[in-house]
Amino acid sequence: MYSESDIDGAVTAGAISREAAAALRAHIAASHETPAVDEEHFRLLTGFNDIFVSIAIVLLLVALGQIGLRLSYPLAGGLVAGGAWLLAEYFTARRRMALPSILLLIVFVGGVAGALAGAVELVAPDIDGREGALAAAGIALCAAGAAWLHWRRFMVPITVAAGAAALVATAIGLVLAAVPQIEKAVWPLLLIGGLGVFATAMRWDMSDTQRQTRRSDVAFWLHLTAAPMIAHSIFQMLGVFRADIGVAMAIVVVALYIAFAAIALAVDRRALLVSGLAYVLAALYALFRSAGAVELGTALTAFVIGSALLCLSAFWQPMRRAVVTALSQSLRHRLPPVAMA
Repeated sequence: MYSESDIDGAVTAGAISREAAAALRAHIAASHETPAVDEEHFRLLTGFNDIFVSIAIVLLLVALGQIGLRLSYPLAGGLVAGGAWLLAEYFTARRRMALPSILLLIVFVGGVAGALAGAVELVAPDIDGREGALAAAGIALCAAGAAWLHWRRFMVPITVAAGAAALVATAIGLVLAAVPQIEKAVWPLLLIGGLGVFATAMRWDMSDTQRQTRRSDVAFWLHLTAAPMIAHSIFQMLGVFRADIGVAMAIVVVALYIAFAAIALAVDRRALLVSGLAYVLAALYALFRSAGAVELGTALTAFVIGSALLCLSAFWQPMRRAVVTALSQSLRHRLPPVAMA
């Protein structure tokens, strides 16, 4: 299967005309009976060979890490990062393999962060408090720099999301270093960071409302990064899993999930729905249990949520039309187009 960015790349390379690309997209949308933008395409596999190569990459990089660990922690991270970069020169730059490219990006950024963390551990093994927060912020900033270098060379869509996550970690580390007493307020800080990543995702999305270029792929991964930051922060601050969920808390959680669904429909992205799923499952289970359905609580919860999500998927277009129509005209023009009945 070819992604939207692949088709766009073929147009740029002159392999197919813009008219042929538009006709292909129209044909796919018509065959699926849904607008192409609603499919939320992203490329994970170009074929089974992606899985085969990814397994080999994991084995090789784990071996490099183990060899490096025999000498020092920084060397282990450096070997893994260097190996990931060299492999990306072939499997990403030349072969354009999807899953190996994603894996190599994550390993490269993680290897850089691991090498720096190992160096800090060697120099100051007992570092903590303000100094530890500063060190963590510095490592995260370097990881963001590594992601930027990787993006400049390979332009893998997930790279921007990795860099954004690293910048959020940098900001949180700097805040903790400046105000150590705020350590217990990590969740609000993570929520602010998640909202920042979400805003960045929307900037990328709004620059390609038809979702026909690599910018849409970048936005997909940014949304996938922002969603857990937002959802987990909100529900953790509410204390959903710290104690038994009462009826009032369960109603709040369900209401928030409905709000997430409205946002997901408006921006035509489903990441928020997935990130908040565990919390709404727990809330519905608590409601059924309070109603006396103890033995069937799990089954009823799964039935209700499964049915709701399937209905949401089946009627995504008319529900999205209702949500988007309620927005201002200026905002509607900046969102993906809505299928008209």
